[in-house]
Parts: sequence; C-alpha cells; structure tokens
Amino acid sequence: MSQTHLISSDVLELSTLRDIIFQNKTIELSDTAIAKIEKCRRYLDHKIKDQDVPIYGINTGFGSLCNVEISKDKLTQLQENLVMSHACGVGDRVPDAIVKLMLFLKIQSLSYGHSGVQLKTVERLIAFFNHNILPVVFTQGSLGASGDLAPLAHLALPLIAKGEVVYKGEVRSAKDVLNQLDWDPIVLQSKEGLALLNGTQFMSAYGVHLLIKCHKLSYFADLIGSVSIDAFDGRIEPFNAMVHLVRPHKGQIKTAERIRGFLDGSELIQQKKEHVQDPYSFRCIPQVHGATKDTLDFVYKVFKAEINAVTDNPNIFVDEDEIISGGNFHGQPLALALDYLKIAMAELGNISERRTYQLVSGLRGLPVFLVDNPGINSGFMIPQYTAASIVSANKQLATPASVDSIVSSNGQEDHVSMGANAATQCFSVVANIERILAIELLNASQAMCFRRPLKSSEFIDSFLKSYATHVPFVKEDQVFYKLIQTTVSFMTDFFVENDLLFD
Repeated sequence: MSQTHLISSDVLELSTLRDIIFQNKTIELSDTAIAKIEKCRRYLDHKIKDQDVPIYGINTGFGSLCNVEISKDKLTQLQENLVMSHACGVGDRVPDAIVKLMLFLKIQSLSYGHSGVQLKTVERLIAFFNHNILPVVFTQGSLGASGDLAPLAHLALPLIAKGEVVYKGEVRSAKDVLNQLDWDPIVLQSKEGLALLNGTQFMSAYGVHLLIKCHKLSYFADLIGSVSIDAFDGRIEPFNAMVHLVRPHKGQIKTAERIRGFLDGSELIQQKKEHVQDPYSFRCIPQVHGATKDTLDFVYKVFKAEINAVTDNPNIFVDEDEIISGGNFHGQPLALALDYLKIAMAELGNISERRTYQLVSGLRGLPVFLVDNPGINSGFMIPQYTAASIVSANKQLATPASVDSIVSSNGQEDHVSMGANAATQCFSVVANIERILAIELLNASQAMCFRRPLKSSEFIDSFLKSYATHVPFVKEDQVFYKLIQTTVSFMTDFFVENDLLFD
C-alpha cells in the first residue's frame, strides 16, 4: 500500500482520512490539482492588474469594512494584517491530531482551484503536514460563521513566520523552526489571507475525528451491552430479527444482529429464565443504540459533503469569469450535525449507566455492589456514581449550540452558527462516553465472574479473558480510578489490534 496520498478532486471518504492519519501517510498534490491552483491564481492576478473594480476581500477591507478600497501596493500587507489580527484564539490547545486534520482539510479545499492561492502557499501547508509541524491552535474564538476565523488564523500564522508550532514534541516559535529548516516565510498575495481564514476546517476536523471515534464507541456499546445482558441473566427474545423487521430502522436491525452474533453459543443466554422481561436498558438496546447508528449515518453524509467542498470566500470561477462573494463559510450544516451527534452519543452513555446501575443493585442472584462481604467492602458502589455524574454532565453539554447566535462585525455578520462550540462540546461528550462505557465494562466483567461455571459465548469469553489480564476480578476494595483508566486504555488498544477503526 502506498504511503503517499495524492490530493485530487476524487471524492474523499472519511475512511481515506482515517488511513492517512493512522498510517501516518505523507501527501502531495496531483498534477490536476496543481494545474487548477495555478490557473486560478493566474486569472486572479490578471483580474487585479487589468481593472480597478472593488472585489470583496481582494482589494477591499473585510467584514463591515468591505466598502474600504485598498491600493494595489498594500495588498500583501492587507492579507498579512488579516492573519495577524484574526489570531485571537484562547483557551486550551486543540489536540495535535485534530490540527493535523485541519491542515489536510484546508489543503484539500484549496486544491479545487476556486480560492486564488499561490501554489507555493499550498505546498508549504503540505510541508507542514508531512513534517508534522503543527501550528498551535486554540479551542475558543470561532463563531462558526465567517468560517473558523480565529482557529484558521492560528493555523496560517506559521506561513508568515508568526505564532507557534509543535515540532518534534515541543512548542516552538514558528520563526525558529522555519529558520532551522531554511524555509523562507510565504509572502501572501491578494486574497490569500482570506482564503486561509475563511472556511470550516476547525469544525470539519473535529467532526471527522469524532466520527471515527464514535463508530468505535458504537461498536463497544453493543459489545459491552452484550456482556451486561449475560451478566444480568438477560433474555435473547428482544433481539429476534422478526421484532426488528417489522420496525425496519437500519441501525436497530444492525444492532440486534450484532448482539445476536456476540451472544451466539452463550450458555448463560440459553438457560431457563425466571423472569419474563428485562428492563428497558437491556431490552431496548437495539432501539436506542440503533438510533445512534442512524444519527452517525446522517452526520457522516454532512461531513462527507463538507470535506469535499470549497468553503472560503469569495469563490473564483475562472471559466465563467466570475468572482462571487457568497456564504459557503457559514457552519450551519455542521453545527446542526454536531449538535445531533452530541445528543445521540449522550444517549449511549445514558443507557449504559442504567445497565451499570442494574448490575450493582443486588438483583438476579448478583451480590449487592458486585463484591463479597458488602459492608466492609463498598465494592462497585461508587463507579456507578461516577458514571451518573458524567451522564448528567453530558446532558448539559448536549444542549444545542446551534440554536444560539450573536451579532458580530458591526452587524455585517448578524447570524452565526456556533458550530465551533458544538464541536468542542461534542469532543467532551465523546470522551465522556468512553469513560461511561469503561465503567460498564468494569462492572459487567466483575458480574460475569459470579455466573461461573456457566459460560458466555466464545467471543465474549475471549474478550473478557483478554480484559482480565489488565483488570482482574476485584476481591476486596481497592483504588478504583486506576481500574477505570486501565479499562479505557484496554478499549483503545483492543480496537487498534483488531483493526476495528471504522466499523
């Protein structure tokens, strides 16, 4: 398999991005992409040279200053001032993995030949990507409307030897790193600053990163839920295919099928039951987990369209001889999708915590709090508290950001998406879901030990045997936070080792 990905106009899939990132591939421009970039730049240079008509963002000011004309000898200063003045991000640093995705997605968008950038500018962004020179970007500052202005300004600063980068594990001055590599700063030409700053690459990078992780967690929710079903002595009938074919939601059918597969051959699931029904948190797993899967499908479609799009402004159409100022930078589609993703993933945590609660409640022959000698041992009492706390936090985070708006730029930008806030909130929600599912696995594995000598399915028993090498049966009270941390690490490693990165 080639270790170099060719940037082109071919439809970009999220699975392709996953492979580029996880296989640490380098990237380069295709001949077609180079031709499109150069053609657009030549057209723009010709347009500026031959006419004095104001063109927004090219020879005018920005935002509410759009009517201020700029002389030709000030166009480079205009673009560099734009990058510097808009670098107003604050808060935590954006994770390096997401910054690298931002770089890739900005390169991809510029490669279509509708942005008017210099070839050397795109090539320098590619050099940053290939050498893992990652600009320091901050989580706060974008309204998700005129593009992700502040985050993308920080992404662009190192091009002009400003700002900071992460290089070889250290945060360093971009100027020092460029000097070390003997790279000259890019001299920005007309429109380039705007092309770099307008766009949705902050929101898009978060969305891509989170979708890949959410598919992993969706799989784990089904697997860990299946362990809980057997640990709770649950019934298999609610997962019968006939039940789901008469309410044929795709995600619901897939979830039921997967759980039947996980439990196939289990002695526990096949034994005679004293109870007629299970609580909803077990019986309705296909309906709840399945609805989240259907949401993932919807969000995938939104982000697939976005990562194959031109989202800066104005858009340049060479063959039609048009330069049009529009609104492709507005993040509303992403804001709504990220809010939907927040809600859907929060529900995986909500139902998971309810299964954990049932497991520690002393029902169906399991000891109270899943430990011998309860009283002197608190056992698994408090991990459920932790899960409940995180679930409640997720409910707060899942409140839609996209229903909010605030006026900016002196009234010119009078409706904003708040998609960047939705993105960072979704990042927190998804991290929380991983912890909630880890707590359920910790409890379900412990509960299964009380079901011996009966066995679960071969697959589940193998999974739990592997898990037990990291977190063995808890005989008496110990420091539990380490067990939760170890469980989270086990889940991550299990997915990578079993090539389940994009289920």
